[in-house]
Amino acid sequence: MDFTLKTYKRLLKTFLSNGYSLITYETYCSKKPDGKFLILRHDVDELAFNALKMAEVENALGVKATYYFRIVKQSNQPDIIRKIVELGHEIGYHYEDLSFSKGNFEIAKKTFEENLKYFRTYYPVKTVCMHGSSTSKYDNRDFWGKYNLKDFALIGEPYLTTDFEKVFYFTDTGYAWDGGKYSVRDVVENKFGLTFHSSKQIMEAVNKGNFPQQNLMLAHTLWSDNISQWFLLHLREFLRNNLKYFAQRNKILKKIYSGMVKAYWER
Repeated sequence: MDFTLKTYKRLLKTFLSNGYSLITYETYCSKKPDGKFLILRHDVDELAFNALKMAEVENALGVKATYYFRIVKQSNQPDIIRKIVELGHEIGYHYEDLSFSKGNFEIAKKTFEENLKYFRTYYPVKTVCMHGSSTSKYDNRDFWGKYNLKDFALIGEPYLTTDFEKVFYFTDTGYAWDGGKYSVRDVVENKFGLTFHSSKQIMEAVNKGNFPQQNLMLAHTLWSDNISQWFLLHLREFLRNNLKYFAQRNKILKKIYSGMVKAYWER
């Protein structure tokens, strides 16, 4: 079965056994490593407890990852954030201030500073990452058209400070490694031209030496060994992805989908 913690552990071990260094995004930004590496990035949109489970798997293998937490309660779970930091991982702010402020840059800056200060009570945050906010007309990355990372003592933002000409980006968005058609903003251009559907295909490519040397992997917190949760998440993501896909092409569906998303996060 794919997208279980057991599979995730095998995936990491495959990279390790083939000479890849598994690193945080902060390490990438501060040390600019050469050679073979895999940046481990997790966007904790929700299901924070699953993030802790993934952090424990990584800790058992002696590797560190980066966890980006949103300010919403489904992500912002203080006890879990503390435990992940105690395991030696990096945490950062998964910001969405421009979409929350409906494009008001002054308000967005104020809440960004407040939320960043909050997350720095757990960890000396050096990197942040935008949340896609697919139902909003505002792209949170536009925040950086007016402000600079250095204004907030930051050194990195994956969509701004990653050299995608050298670093292959792959993500499990849509509960598949080739679910890019469901993405609204989590899209980057690169020259690699590689597509993988399953974790098994990725592991096979790594073992055969047919995988890029420098990589950034985004794994969300939907990986689970709990069969009931795994099944329900697959069903939910299948329905959500298809509704999201068609909502981007139909105004009525977009309004319905936006209302459903808003109700979900406000519950």
